[in-house]
Amino acid sequence: MKKRFTSIEDVLANLKEKTQSLADNSDGLIENETQYECPKCQDRQGRIEQREHGDVWIRCDCVEWRKAQRLMKSSEITDEFKKLGFQNFKTDGKPQIIKDAYACALNYFQSFKDIREKRQNSIALLGQPGVGKTHLLTAISNNFIRKLHIPVLYFPFVEGFNDLKDDFDMLEEKLERMKQIDVLFIDDLFKPANGKPRATDWQVEQTYAVINHRYLNHKPIMVSSELTIDEICDIDEALGTRIYEMCRDYCVVIKGDRKELNHRLVGV
Repeated sequence: MKKRFTSIEDVLANLKEKTQSLADNSDGLIENETQYECPKCQDRQGRIEQREHGDVWIRCDCVEWRKAQRLMKSSEITDEFKKLGFQNFKTDGKPQIIKDAYACALNYFQSFKDIREKRQNSIALLGQPGVGKTHLLTAISNNFIRKLHIPVLYFPFVEGFNDLKDDFDMLEEKLERMKQIDVLFIDDLFKPANGKPRATDWQVEQTYAVINHRYLNHKPIMVSSELTIDEICDIDEALGTRIYEMCRDYCVVIKGDRKELNHRLVGV
């Protein structure tokens, strides 16, 4: 029968009993502390401390780390992208527009707590491929999750819609999550193929539904795209103008010489 507790003292006593039991039973079973995710608390996520006025349950620091791990797992950010940060984005010797994009992304992250509830609470990095747009927005995402514990959902536009097209059973659930997540990161919006934007009527309709919901509810977006705002407006003006209004204070358009800007062509 499940034990019932009538006071905080009963709860603490039970926790103390379980903690001691785990310690007693671990003898001979655990060869070394490296088998724990957190050697400090041996994965109990806290410890009992004796104080002058009685026992107190002290939460371990690993609780915050575990929360960040759960958020990172649910973000759908790939293992490779989890390594991307501001510290490994190189600006030395790069054109000023790349440095401007870096400064914009860093400023956005540092200002987020103050702008989160405002209309202009989003960021867009637009323009040529290979200039680090995805790197910088992923760096923001990783820092949101690890440092601020803010949930982020990563949605690569082409792959994401291909997955939804192949599995309509998950369509409604995924779109609802895209609407409700704290921060939505759309990567390569309407990515061109053969010089033309990839934007079917169905993709535009679904993207508008998501963006409009977030626009009306002041929920932040992060967008990378090879298209400018004008080019997005050419696809759907209502969608493009909403993105512009949300990202107006944090928007960089990167255009210039391909060999100078595209890091994949360095040395070509």
